Amino acid sequence: MFCWRDAPRQFSGNVAIMTNFDRLSEYRIMWILVFFDLPTETKKEKKAYTDFRKALMKDGFTMFQFSIYVRHCASMENAEVHMKRIRNNLPKLGKVGILCITDKQFANIR
Repeated sequence: MFCWRDAPRQFSGNVAIMTNFDRLSEYRIMWILVFFDLPTETKKEKKAYTDFRKALMKDGFTMFQFSIYVRHCASMENAEVHMKRIRNNLPKLGKVGILCITDKQFANIR
């Protein structure tokens, strides 16, 4: 029986070269979850809410539940880029939480 962790690694000198099997590891692939609760009482607050949601969707996030958006990332390095974009688009009012988990952890959501 084949197992991902038993996949052969190629070596070049002292540096291991990552194989396709390593890149597809369920511990390397990441998911970003963005939780937010933003005020929507005034026109200005509604616009900030809408702009934040549009920025998330433009960056590849999809709605998981109301006010919870998720995005799949190939690696932690890639996830850091998207989390930085979120931090750059934070509205002035309200609460926003960012959670980054592995593909293995995401698969265990019940």
